[in-house]
Amino acid sequence: MAGAGTRAVIFYRSLLREFFLTASAVCAVLLAIMVTTQFIRLLGMAAGGKFAADGVAAILGFTAFHYLPIVLSLTLFITVLSCLTRMHRDSEMVVWSASGVSPQAWVGPVLAFALPLSLLIGALSLGLSPWANQKSDEFRRQLEARDESASVSAGVFRESRGGDRVFFVESVSREDNTVGNVFVHSLQNQKAGSMVARRGFLETLENGDRFLVLEQGRRYEGDPGSAEFRTTVFERYAIRIETAESRSGSRPIKGTPTLELLANPVPAHVAEFTWRFGLPVMAVILALAAIPLSYVNPRVGRSLNYVVAVMLYMLYSNLLSIAQAWIAQGRLSPSTGLWIVHALMLAVTVAMFSRRAFALSLTHRLPRLPRLRWPWRATAGRAD
Repeated sequence: MAGAGTRAVIFYRSLLREFFLTASAVCAVLLAIMVTTQFIRLLGMAAGGKFAADGVAAILGFTAFHYLPIVLSLTLFITVLSCLTRMHRDSEMVVWSASGVSPQAWVGPVLAFALPLSLLIGALSLGLSPWANQKSDEFRRQLEARDESASVSAGVFRESRGGDRVFFVESVSREDNTVGNVFVHSLQNQKAGSMVARRGFLETLENGDRFLVLEQGRRYEGDPGSAEFRTTVFERYAIRIETAESRSGSRPIKGTPTLELLANPVPAHVAEFTWRFGLPVMAVILALAAIPLSYVNPRVGRSLNYVVAVMLYMLYSNLLSIAQAWIAQGRLSPSTGLWIVHALMLAVTVAMFSRRAFALSLTHRLPRLPRLRWPWRATAGRAD
């Protein structure tokens, strides 16, 4: 009994140690990929004038918090799958099987690793992720409420929110808040006008009105398609900057706190709660499914189990999204949609365990083939 207990302790400790080391590396890689892709997307939106460039870092942080539960659930699945696949490939599974470790014995250490991480995923999904979505939406509204001068960048054409003005500056001086070589094209009173100026700066009056002041420039005004244009040379020209109104509207459903969703169980709120609650449950079931998926058949190939794992994850995630959409549309009962997808995937996991146990039982029941004795070995011992 002491020997069995020692083997169990060694089994648990070695497996959990490898799980934690692998999870750290996988989580770092997934976070780097997620942050990089979101940073590129946000930079493109900032370059397109949707918000000021100085808001990229804050929105990126809120977006990272939003996607963190999904990253951790993927980390859990990939960690268990890759560790057990390596043990199959290096024949460590054969050693543990010979020591009396059955496939069901792997459930204990996997759950010991998966349950704390799934609790963290649940806390992030139910608490931190809605808060991050709410703050991100509020910050976007603040950026949209800022005037157009806050999004001026050197060497980039910008269009006003109303679409009636396009401006371009060649250089921006942050020291004295001036711009050089300004071009502004606007449409006023059905007449197109273009202005070029050597220098420009912002000026705020005592009543709070803000103006863009252009110095040493020209203005060309005329009707589109007509050859008649009027040219005006000016030393100083002021354009009033209208401050945008902060857009109003209801809070997005993804930014609603979980307690408010439960307090008002309309179909849209129940659908959102189904997704938030489903993330930690999905992480645990996928971690268990990784045990039978990790088996490597040398005759088939080493990467087939990864292909099946990717397909299983996509199927699970898409079914959860479909259940969420059907609950919001009233096509699926909330009491059924909350558990039906997880029950289906749990049944698939149990079926994979049963198939793997049946394959192992057949392997142990196969009769041993008799040893072949070669003719020269039979005659080698005869005396001449």
